[in-house]
Amino acid sequence: METVSAIMDRFDASHPVIGMVHLPPLPGAPGFGDGDEDDRAAIRRRALADARRLEAGGVDGIIVENFGDAPFYPDDVPKHVVAEMTATATAVTDAVDVPVGINVLRNDAAAAVSVAAAADAAFVRVNVHVGSAATDQGVLEGRAHETLRLRDRLAADVSILADVHVKHASPIGDRDIERAALEAVERGRADGVIVSGPGTGAETSLADLERVVDALADRTTDGERDRPPVFVGSGVTSDTVGDCLAAGADGVIVGTALKRGGETTSPISRDRVDELVGTVRDAASSDD
Repeated sequence: METVSAIMDRFDASHPVIGMVHLPPLPGAPGFGDGDEDDRAAIRRRALADARRLEAGGVDGIIVENFGDAPFYPDDVPKHVVAEMTATATAVTDAVDVPVGINVLRNDAAAAVSVAAAADAAFVRVNVHVGSAATDQGVLEGRAHETLRLRDRLAADVSILADVHVKHASPIGDRDIERAALEAVERGRADGVIVSGPGTGAETSLADLERVVDALADRTTDGERDRPPVFVGSGVTSDTVGDCLAAGADGVIVGTALKRGGETTSPISRDRVDELVGTVRDAASSDD
């Protein structure tokens, strides 16, 4: 079993930049066949092209996500989604040399861990790992107890990044964001947490980020300081990433800002990747 901060050892950077490969609608989804990616081969080509542009631009990791599958299954995607994501994720992990993560929307952590284990991916993102949230898919409940046990049963070397007060959702109950972060790590045994804005591409509150960083700052394991990493999960741009790092973020997850024209569903823009990664490297070096 990993220690909670071991996920940072997977990345060859002090402040990792993780880029998103947003998959088009997969077979079986309502939008499948409506765009340029109208068959499995086209979906794979798009995913590989985006992943290679991200890697060439210097990102430290990639997340493969079934972004185009809206409306999403709440927490149990069909077998064909798991199969498609496994095939596509395997193609991506074979093509790049940076760590690859998996997110199965809306909140199928068991599928994400299974895909990651089969595709030799390094980590998963779980939208609701502990607690519960009201979403457009209904009420989602964290299943940390199942996710951790499944990871053990599969002997999967897979880290878990857990969202706190995840986007496109409202937390149920009176757990503030600090308590949510602590519970994700201490009771849910997540390896790191993600703080996001209210929706895809929406800017993350620096106040929320600072509150989570401060809440986790003094956590110890076996008497030694062991703060789990905090990632910013939405709204990061070349203009805002410096502020995120200054507020204590250990890394960033970026999707929309790296796409052509800043459109979430567009292909990755190599120029945008170069610019944002360069900004992060400059900010990190100035802190050294």
